[in-house]
Amino acid sequence: MSRHSRTRPFRPTLALAALIAAGPVLAAGPALAQAAKVREHSVASGKQVRLVMVPNLKKDCSLGPQPELKVTSPPKNGALIQRAGKVKTPATYRCPNADANVQALFYESKPGFTGADEVTVEIKGTDGNVSTQTIKLTVGPAGTKEGPKDAPKDGAKKDTTDL
Repeated sequence: MSRHSRTRPFRPTLALAALIAAGPVLAAGPALAQAAKVREHSVASGKQVRLVMVPNLKKDCSLGPQPELKVTSPPKNGALIQRAGKVKTPATYRCPNADANVQALFYESKPGFTGADEVTVEIKGTDGNVSTQTIKLTVGPAGTKEGPKDAPKDGAKKDTTDL
């Protein structure tokens, strides 16, 4: 037998075995790879501010399971508080004036801290999809006007300790 006839049958078999072994990883790749959303927030030093609020409303506005928040990268210069509550959605929301259960995440810097901080949180919505948000915080001296740089202009309260 020639040298090629011995090795030829093994190459497709090895390549097929490698694809079969990697198949679950390759199939899961696109589902796991989601672009993280990056937001910016300004806050006064030592003041508590709401970073995230997620309702339990499905796309059709019916009630779904409670959303889940998981902090994957906590702040280095502050603390986070997670709260659950009920709210009525604003008239400008995709499900206007709906009563919803929510999960909310609040941030408060260390007393006297000014500078940059950052939080990364995974949000599992009522549809089961998981999204990642990285929130870059600019902490100014006490008395600094705070609020998200990407805040909606609908007058909704964003930076309070209330849900």
